[in-house]
Amino acid sequence: MNKLCLVLFIYSYHSIALAQPDIRQLLALSDSLVQIAVALPNGNTGNGSGVVVSKEYVATSCHVLANAKGANIIKYRDAYKPIAMKADWKHDLCLLKFDNIAFKVAPMRDSSSLKYEEDVFSLGYPIGNNVPQPSFGSIKATYALDGTNIIRTDAAFGLGSSGGALFDQDFNLIGITTFKSPGPQGFFYSVPVEWIKALFDSPDLISLETHEIPFWALPLEQRPYFMQVVIPYQNHEWNQLKAIATAWTQYEPKSADSWYFLGLAEAGVQDIVLAKQHFKQAQVLNARHLDAMVALSKIAYLESDLMTLEKLVVGINQLNEEQGQIINDEIVSLKSH
Repeated sequence: MNKLCLVLFIYSYHSIALAQPDIRQLLALSDSLVQIAVALPNGNTGNGSGVVVSKEYVATSCHVLANAKGANIIKYRDAYKPIAMKADWKHDLCLLKFDNIAFKVAPMRDSSSLKYEEDVFSLGYPIGNNVPQPSFGSIKATYALDGTNIIRTDAAFGLGSSGGALFDQDFNLIGITTFKSPGPQGFFYSVPVEWIKALFDSPDLISLETHEIPFWALPLEQRPYFMQVVIPYQNHEWNQLKAIATAWTQYEPKSADSWYFLGLAEAGVQDIVLAKQHFKQAQVLNARHLDAMVALSKIAYLESDLMTLEKLVVGINQLNEEQGQIINDEIVSLKSH
């Protein structure tokens, strides 16, 4: 198999989450979810999702509310008007304030305790749905930003789900579903609950007007590196990806993902020696970096490196049994030749 096929083979992997909650558990969690309805300046209406985070506050994404003429939450066909709000426009997180809302408060878990490949699921109200819709996946990365971590998952969400909930398997709220990157391989991002906790102490606001732009909507060169790499990665623009990823490794040398994306760029320009080196660096920095291990396993299989495959399959199988079975089949295939 030639080097181009090797690169394409590395990119063919998609993780699949396994254990997830059943419908009864999801229905119970829906008591903590609300719809957000906003009146837009052009006379139209907009929709989003929100999560009950205290007896007074519902968290949502600020971009759902920004510059609207008014906003309500809707639950069980009843509308509730907030008396004030709190806003962290930069981080795209807002809290709508109420006198006392009789809905279930979602318990929260800080992002610092999250692990790569941990099973998660999101709940929100995509457009056209009056019942919260789940999306299942796993944590693919956490990215340090302003003292805490942005959470990237492969649990998809769409229009109307902004401001929804990201839950762990113990039904703790771990993030607010906020934005996604473009392209066929969706990267879905949630902001952490630490920002909700910090926002409780901020002053109340009345107006929804703002001129601030959230960090993820800034011009591309001003966005965090973890966002800058996505478009060249999706477009297979390997030299551009390599330049950005190199700068990222220099800025955050302890970020496993910075080295992983550098390895992807090097695989793309067919520098397999460096690609392997940097995939290994990603694995050293984060022993649960499944994507790096899978990339290494694909290279090992195509190079007939049975010893490396047998070492990698142990860790891969612990994180994703289905992917582990694929590697085991490859080991059997190599041994049979």
